[in-house]
Amino acid sequence: MWQWLYKLGSPRWFYELGERSLPWLWGATVFLLAVGVVWGLAFAPPDYQMGDNYRIIYMHVPSAGLMKGCFYMMAICSAAVLIWKIKMADIVAKAIAPIGVMATLLMLASGSLWGIPTWGTWWIWDARLTSSLLQFFIYMGIIVLRSAFDSQDSAARACAVLTLVGVVNIPIIEYSVEWWNTLHQGASSLGMRDASANPPEIWIPAFFTGFGFIGLFFIGLILRSQNEILLRERRTQWVRDLVAKETAGA
Repeated sequence: MWQWLYKLGSPRWFYELGERSLPWLWGATVFLLAVGVVWGLAFAPPDYQMGDNYRIIYMHVPSAGLMKGCFYMMAICSAAVLIWKIKMADIVAKAIAPIGVMATLLMLASGSLWGIPTWGTWWIWDARLTSSLLQFFIYMGIIVLRSAFDSQDSAARACAVLTLVGVVNIPIIEYSVEWWNTLHQGASSLGMRDASANPPEIWIPAFFTGFGFIGLFFIGLILRSQNEILLRERRTQWVRDLVAKETAGA
């Protein structure tokens, strides 16, 4: 296991692992999303209170989970950058940030669409919504901060520090509905604790879409990391050989 983790620190090994993994990831992700979306939107029964409006859950909940998961992974990578100065950790953190931005935007947009028929308004400044909007600006701040440095190492350290400071907002988002009296409903167990509230016909397709979103995350992470690896390692022999091989094949 430790040897495998050590290899992940090698840009070349990470690049080659991504090349081998992408076909399998694409196949699994397309299957999961197709089953989850079709099942959730076409065959899942209407909710007894919200009717068909609840179906936005199949986009909203996975995007919310992805928003938080992306930042937790960025925080782990940032710690690795500051403690061990692992270059691959910074590459991964940089690759994740735009994915987190897109997940946050999708969460905010789908939540607003859900809020109109459910709450009668598309936005209110309650704790959950406000902290989620703040998370979007934290993501954007990290991306902008990186572009403000000419030195790759300085940018990596500055972004790592901001990420570790910003990770405090994730528990606030998670527990805001418990700490404060907000309009947003509490966390849902999707039927695992209360099958009568969320029958399997509702929460099973949610798991398909959830894992499909995880697949999309890893696909985006691999592709963006590979582009960054090629940019940073462009002077190494293995990248030159790869480019020459691709050019010859074209």
